[in-house]
Amino acid sequence: MTEDEVLGEFRAAGALLEGHFILSSGLRSARYLQCARVLMDPARGARLAAALVARLPKAIRASIQAVVSPAMGGVIAGHEMGRALGVEAMFLERPEGVFELRRGFRLEPGTRVFMMEDVVTTGLSSKEAIAAIARAGGETVAAGALVDRSNGTADLGVPFVPLIRLDVPTYAADALPPELAAIPAIKPGSRAA
Repeated sequence: MTEDEVLGEFRAAGALLEGHFILSSGLRSARYLQCARVLMDPARGARLAAALVARLPKAIRASIQAVVSPAMGGVIAGHEMGRALGVEAMFLERPEGVFELRRGFRLEPGTRVFMMEDVVTTGLSSKEAIAAIARAGGETVAAGALVDRSNGTADLGVPFVPLIRLDVPTYAADALPPELAAIPAIKPGSRAA
C-alpha cells in the first residue's frame, strides 16, 4: 500500500480530521488521524494490517510469536496484526496507572513479541508497553504503528515499522501559532491529556 492509499483509507473512513486537537501527549496539532474510525471496518483494518506485515523485514516477521498492544487505542490494531501474522494477540491495561497483562493473558518466558500501537506521537506509551512486555517475560523484537506522528523522533529501542509517517507540527499549549489558537481545542483520543 502506498502512502496515498493509506491516507485514502483514512479519508474514506472520515478519520482524517482537521482543526485544533489535544493529543494524548498533551501537545496540540492541526491534524488528527482517528484510528478508531479507520479500524471500525474490519475489512479496512485487515487491509492495513496486511500492508504493515508486508513492510516488516522477513527475519523479524518470521520470529514473531505474539502481538501485544496497549489498551485502549492499540487493541484493534494489535488484534488485526495478530490475525495477519497468524499469532495470538493480547493487550495491556493500566488498572493502577502502569501497563500490565490481565484477563488471563500471559507470555511464556522468552516469547518474541511484536508490540503494536495505533499512533505513536512521543513514544512514551510504546516504551511503557515494551517495559511491561519485558516484566511479563516477553522479548520485544520490533514495534509497529498504523501512524508515526513523532516526526522521526521516536526511539523505542527496537526496530520500529509504521504503516505511515505523518509529519504534522505539534505545539505546546502555551506556544500555539495564532491560527491554531483561534480555534477551540478538542480532545479526540481515549486518554486524558
